Amino acid sequence: MSGPGDPAPVSAPSGGPAPAHRDRTLAAFATAAGAGLALLAVSRVWTRATVARPAPLPPAHVTHTGSALAPWLPAVALVALAGAGAVLATKGAVRRVVGALLVFGGAGLVAGAVSRLGAVGGSAGWPLVTAAGGLLVAVGGAVTVVRGRRWPGMSARYDRPARVGSAATDAQVWDALDRGDDPTGD
Repeated sequence: MSGPGDPAPVSAPSGGPAPAHRDRTLAAFATAAGAGLALLAVSRVWTRATVARPAPLPPAHVTHTGSALAPWLPAVALVALAGAGAVLATKGAVRRVVGALLVFGGAGLVAGAVSRLGAVGGSAGWPLVTAAGGLLVAVGGAVTVVRGRRWPGMSARYDRPARVGSAATDAQVWDALDRGDDPTGD
């Protein structure tokens, strides 16, 4: 029960589904952020080793980046980054296929990073960051698979309008070009 000095109750959110365009944007952003995070992490040093050399040479300090240890990781991250754009550009079944590919790509990033966690002379920092990026990619792909069917496609605002009732044959198009006319004009 509220008294006279209590603030007015705040109405609860409707609890309904979020707008489709917001879900699509969040899925694409999560995918792009995860791919970018993975690209950053694989470019960093994952292992350091000291190699003994014969006297009088000093020991050599060798470092390996994530992309040197697993050269396919940056490629998968770049494909995931392209997939973020494809989530926005496609619709229907194609969008769901892109989402499934993103799930597999994210799982690949996670598996590749986790497989390098126990490396001799390695630290867990950058491989874990790569795994987190892969997890974001996989989540963005999973959301796309589950909800992508209901999301709107790109606008057809800039598509060329269809011509109604005036289908031109190839010969008529070439004749128009010979006359100097633009066959694409109205």
